[in-house]
Amino acid sequence: MKNTLFLSVIGLLFLATFSCTRSEAPKEETQISDQKMLRHVVLFKFKDSSSVEDVRSVEAAFRNLQNEIPEIKAFEWGTNNSPEGLDDGFTHVFFVSFTSEEDRAVYLPHPKHKEFVEILKPHLDKALVVDYWAEK
Repeated sequence: MKNTLFLSVIGLLFLATFSCTRSEAPKEETQISDQKMLRHVVLFKFKDSSSVEDVRSVEAAFRNLQNEIPEIKAFEWGTNNSPEGLDDGFTHVFFVSFTSEEDRAVYLPHPKHKEFVEILKPHLDKALVVDYWAEK
């Protein structure tokens, strides 16, 4: 009985180990990561009067732009957690990546981007925006 249980456990471990499929990144993503990317970096400091819900709605609206504007090739964001104390009150950082200056030129006046700015405005204390071509 103990041998049967032991062999069953070993068999299950063997199946679990070798039946897992390896997930591969889509080919398109690999090609994008090999391209030189134009990074549009946006930092926000929100008004003290803005609620957590207000800030979350701004975050969601900004994140959704990648679904609305095809020229956005990559999007990433997070909140500041630097221990250095040099953030000047900025709490949120967003990276929007493009493959060309032409794509950025489409993004900036895009109606969906303008809609986002209108959602942001009542809650924004200050912003800092820099763009650069990523070097490897």
